[in-house]
Amino acid sequence: MSGHNKWSKIKNQKAVTDARKSKIFTKMVRLLTVEAKKSKGAMSPGLKTVIEKAKSFNVPNDTIDRAVKKAGSDNSAAMDSITYESYGPGGVAIIIEALTENKNKAAGEVKHILSDNGCELAAIGSATWAFTRSPDGIWTPNMTMPLSDEDYVKLEKLVDELEDNDEVQDVYTNAE
Repeated sequence: MSGHNKWSKIKNQKAVTDARKSKIFTKMVRLLTVEAKKSKGAMSPGLKTVIEKAKSFNVPNDTIDRAVKKAGSDNSAAMDSITYESYGPGGVAIIIEALTENKNKAAGEVKHILSDNGCELAAIGSATWAFTRSPDGIWTPNMTMPLSDEDYVKLEKLVDELEDNDEVQDVYTNAE
């Protein structure tokens, strides 16, 4: 009787990995769509960078091509890039970058996740002062903050919940 449930174990493991891939693919397709709209379908340096990033996550070429073509058509919805700022456990500055078709929905979801973890949105510029934005759009902290083990666990939970949201593209903190 050993191994009688091997298929169900494999099926469950595959479901977990497929869910992770799907979430990453969705984020990459959104990013591709925005960059393709900016470049109006032409191959720009920004679009090339996003395509390389998508390929690094093993997004299939067919999916990349569909996303670029879809963005070139006038029927696709406008995607907005939004940056949210917050302070997390231990006073850590958090920058949340989102890409969405509906700003109100994204703001509500981010606020809900933050409030569930004992945080709230901060005013514009209240957390970005602690970071420097590179030309490729990555936020690097100017200084880091030490955290206690308890605060680190809370921050890790908060970041995981934010990254699980389909609207959120990246989350940056200045924690050590």
